Amino acid sequence: MPFALLKDRALISVSGPDAEHFLQNILTTDLDTLAAGEAKPGALLTPQGKILFDFLISRAGDIGFRLECRADIADDFLRRLMLYRLRAKAEIAKQNQVFVTVAWDGDSNASLSDSAGADSTTLADSRFRNVAVGRVYGSAAEDGDPGAWQALRIANGIAESGSDYQLGDAFPHDVLLDETGGVGFRKGCYVGQEVVSRMQHRGTARRRVLIASADGSLPASGTELTVAGRPVGALGSVSGKTGLAIARIDRVKAALDAGEKIMAGDVAVTLAIPAWAKFTFPQDAVSAEEA
Repeated sequence: MPFALLKDRALISVSGPDAEHFLQNILTTDLDTLAAGEAKPGALLTPQGKILFDFLISRAGDIGFRLECRADIADDFLRRLMLYRLRAKAEIAKQNQVFVTVAWDGDSNASLSDSAGADSTTLADSRFRNVAVGRVYGSAAEDGDPGAWQALRIANGIAESGSDYQLGDAFPHDVLLDETGGVGFRKGCYVGQEVVSRMQHRGTARRRVLIASADGSLPASGTELTVAGRPVGALGSVSGKTGLAIARIDRVKAALDAGEKIMAGDVAVTLAIPAWAKFTFPQDAVSAEEA
């Protein structure tokens, strides 16, 4: 079974009688729909609706939660949570010496649980639709194959901050949190909720995660995508001939309609919507002047 130790991840615990109410009021994820045994994506936003921190959240017992995030932002994330806590009865702490491992197969997560140690917790990563992916929190002895993990994430259109976009520069819709269960549109208010709800109801999301492919190797992450010299987006994670991109789907549609090449540096690329996604290219693409 393929697996990978993710050395760049960390866990923050939030527990106590007010933990769920506290988190429900500030995070994009609807905790009412978070089942035991699963990890769902989410974000803490700026008041302007941009992603300040991204994470995977899971339940830890009856009154606790785990927030898995990038290790390099964990301390800042913890401080921001402490700032919002006010008088809520919730304990917030970073968990030390806990490793994050991902493992995947094509059938079920049962075998993933069997392979985890007795001191480990295995959760289903709900972002993936076509393959069973488990996140194992606990001890780790081997690195596994991080390259294969990145290739799997790219193939499934799963974007993460740092690798695919910068925090403070993307809305939840840009990185498909609206389609992976990372935004609760039926829950009450949370930080940045008005902007996100407006984008949802007006259908104004124009930047989206797309899967990029080429006949040869793609250039490095961060390479600008252009059409006739005009920017349409940028590459994120890259694995050989495939990669993730965040691009303006209206400008991509205009290029497709006009038969113009989409370039990543000097490499021609094809951009496709992830197979599981519900969004489509807009019917009315922007004109060259608007692009």
